[in-house]
Amino acid sequence: LYMEYIDGQNLKSYLLDNANNNNNNENASRISFPTLAKMMGEIIGKVHNLGVIHGDLTTSNMILRENKAESGSWELVMIDFGLAKSSSSVEEQAVDLYVLERALESTHPDLPDNFLDMVLEAYTAITNQKSDGKSSGRANQQSTLQRLEQVRQRGRKRECFG
Repeated sequence: LYMEYIDGQNLKSYLLDNANNNNNNENASRISFPTLAKMMGEIIGKVHNLGVIHGDLTTSNMILRENKAESGSWELVMIDFGLAKSSSSVEEQAVDLYVLERALESTHPDLPDNFLDMVLEAYTAITNQKSDGKSSGRANQQSTLQRLEQVRQRGRKRECFG
């Protein structure tokens, strides 16, 4: 068993460095917000499809690195699975997404308002596929997004009433 060194930039740092000067044009040094949101949604969806709950989905636990297989392209690597557990629970998937939502709101207030919506759109596309790329027919991704709304409501209630 070994740990791989991941050469890249922490996504939190990348977003903070580029929050005010990111546009929708990609170049070698900058990745557009829609592309980053899609990458985030896809990697989270893949992890959830495997039945893994990360437990601490934040931009600090994602590293952006150049794709070794395709020069000039980028990939997102999820790290720090210290709080992870094996579960396909819709509730736990929704809580995972809620943790990410809160982290984005608190750490990256300068992101576009629709950034999380783009993440969830990509998440839904991935969780709606089987490993062979065909539609899974699962209603699970819709259930997860519906449960996310319930988790949000509980979170707001807790904030208001302690």
